[in-house]
Amino acid sequence: MRQSIYQNTDALNQDFASKIVAILAQAIEQKGKASLLVSGGRTPLPLFKALSQSELDWAKVTISLADERWVSADDDASNEKLVRANLLQGNASVANFIGMKTDHEDANDGLSELNERYASMSWPVDVLILGMGEDGHTASLFPCSEQIEQGLNTADKLLAVQPTTAPHQRMSFSLKAILESEHIFLHLTGESKKAVLEEALAGDNALEMPIRAVLQNADVELVWAP
Repeated sequence: MRQSIYQNTDALNQDFASKIVAILAQAIEQKGKASLLVSGGRTPLPLFKALSQSELDWAKVTISLADERWVSADDDASNEKLVRANLLQGNASVANFIGMKTDHEDANDGLSELNERYASMSWPVDVLILGMGEDGHTASLFPCSEQIEQGLNTADKLLAVQPTTAPHQRMSFSLKAILESEHIFLHLTGESKKAVLEEALAGDNALEMPIRAVLQNADVELVWAP
């Protein structure tokens, strides 16, 4: 695991945004398009705002999510709502966005439609930004869920997940899809997340802490600030 450590979150967000934009710009130059998967939560909000103000041919970028809660896009728990309000603004307002929620009541019933949506996305993804929970979950690969073995082993890109320690059914990219990404970043802030990461690095049971499966099988860059 490579590490980019910053003195504060302001320095992190400005440098990280520049790094992401450079990768996306190179992809556009080489392929004519680029793709970016992001995660939800509070941590990436300042990063999203920095990205939204960055100079890039955003019309050639497709943005989507690493995972999503199975709620409507206007629900406060929706990652799509968060991304639309913070990332798809300013210069980035012209980017293409693929939502990870369908009108189906059960996430399992939406898999077919979502697979069709993602067929239009540039794959493998150029940039994937992951977060991590206090339990070592990443995307919606929760150690508490019945679907965790499926998520770590399936050849499918997507799976529906029902956590037992968090609300809402989820849709998540699988470990296989995550590992296929060209550039994988783990974006964390704060000492508590650093301690969780150190615990993850000290063991190898991915069923207990799914982030281990990513760290063990991919070239991941940690981006961290206190």
